[in-house]
Amino acid sequence: MVTQQSIRSDLLLVLVTLLAAISWVFSREALNGMEPLFFIGVRFLGAGLLLAIPGWSRLRTFTPQAWRRALLTGCVMGIAMMFWIMGLFFADNMGVGAFLTSLAVVFIPIVGRLLFGEKAARSTWVAMGIALIGLVFLRIEGGFSLSTSDLFFLASALLFSLHFNLNSRFAAKLPVWPLTAIQLSVTGMIGLLGSLAFESAPNLPSQSLLGWLAASILIGTCMRFFIQVKAQGMAPVSHAAVIMTLEPVWASILGVYWFAESMTGIQLLGCCLIFSALLVSRWRLLLGRPAS
Repeated sequence: MVTQQSIRSDLLLVLVTLLAAISWVFSREALNGMEPLFFIGVRFLGAGLLLAIPGWSRLRTFTPQAWRRALLTGCVMGIAMMFWIMGLFFADNMGVGAFLTSLAVVFIPIVGRLLFGEKAARSTWVAMGIALIGLVFLRIEGGFSLSTSDLFFLASALLFSLHFNLNSRFAAKLPVWPLTAIQLSVTGMIGLLGSLAFESAPNLPSQSLLGWLAASILIGTCMRFFIQVKAQGMAPVSHAAVIMTLEPVWASILGVYWFAESMTGIQLLGCCLIFSALLVSRWRLLLGRPAS
């Protein structure tokens, strides 16, 4: 039965995917004048500190074990974001990068199987096969090869799937708000450490770059996570599972509109196959069946 709350939650989830896609635009614009690791460090540390304000009282109650779990998941997220921003830095097509990163959805049950011994549903392996065919179609023209950005995006997808698995096991019982604040802050600190190690000293950003940075912090990170937590608490898992796959679609559309990007027919077919793989990987959630 469709209720007013379910409609509202679905609309909020669609907004979350749109905000996530818009954050790709904010990030890419900021990279025109900022070092990638420095940008990701400032963005996530700033967002983490802002989110820590409403979660401060809960943070003070965290046990040492809770801190260890939050810090571990934050470290994995930080490394994943470093790979992601380097992929975006080298990317020639934002839409392709978004679909490659979305493969994290397909990798989640496989990583759970390999590292934690979880049984993977048959649909998982079907989805993986479809995704691999889609990846081939994305890069088959002129001879199959993966670019530097492709490798960074795929590495980030693997690490995001590991982050999801760790979150579901080690941090599921922790309060969401302070946990998110810790993870974002740790991600920011890892980004800044990476910048200190591998990048030249940053220059003072221009006013326009500061605007893109502020938009990334406030809209692409803080607002996105706030609405996502609220919407997922209202929506059935099956609804969230499908709606959250819209992010690469929005990112591709924004890439065409904002950066005048284009894809060949074969690349579009590859994107469609990857999107199909995302739906297949979540098929049991759609049908309300256990993942066995």
